[in-house]
Amino acid sequence: MMSGARKLVIAIDGPAGSGKSTIAARLAKKLGYVNLESGAMYRALALKALEQQVSLEDPEALRALAAASEIQLEPQPDGNRVLLDGRDVSQRIRQSDVTLAASRVSIHPPVRQIMVSRQRAMGANGGVVMEGRDIGTAVFPNADVKVFLDADARVRAERRVAQNGTLTPEEAQRTVEELVARDQRDRARAVSPLVPAADAVILDSTDLSIDDVVCRVEQLAHQKLSS
Repeated sequence: MMSGARKLVIAIDGPAGSGKSTIAARLAKKLGYVNLESGAMYRALALKALEQQVSLEDPEALRALAAASEIQLEPQPDGNRVLLDGRDVSQRIRQSDVTLAASRVSIHPPVRQIMVSRQRAMGANGGVVMEGRDIGTAVFPNADVKVFLDADARVRAERRVAQNGTLTPEEAQRTVEELVARDQRDRARAVSPLVPAADAVILDSTDLSIDDVVCRVEQLAHQKLSS
């Protein structure tokens, strides 16, 4: 834990299934930092859009929805508690329909503008580990530590299938196809595409355990503090 040291901003980016959410949560707990999960914010907005039948292709309607929504992340021992307008949606936003909707909502520049502003405010004083797809390039371009976490696409798909529990072969194949499609959307979007920051440390987690990756990022944090 780094409670007595200078508080860093640690940015972890990467594609779906690379393990960044798990790594960020564990690292934040070890360092005594807050885990700012940007994806949860987009998921919460996507859930509200689905519930209110707001088109996922209408950037202005989604911007207005985002501006009128209160999204809070409350750190818990086992991860963030996500509140949408005061309602606990922590479990609901992890379901597949919201996951797909979130990837469509997050591509719109007006939506990202609002979300990035809120994320910067949440991490203004440091002491945060933030994961997403454009944290080191767009949200916190001056982050103290930047990591781009990647892994082989097939391994990432297998992790996502395992995360979703017991699936039929058809459901597993659909999960793989959805992950590949999401990769393509994230890498091709006009605003803040999924690319490593120029000064990011790229970690391939294909053959690494979660503990291995957490240890490596923690070492980068300690090196930064001692430099």
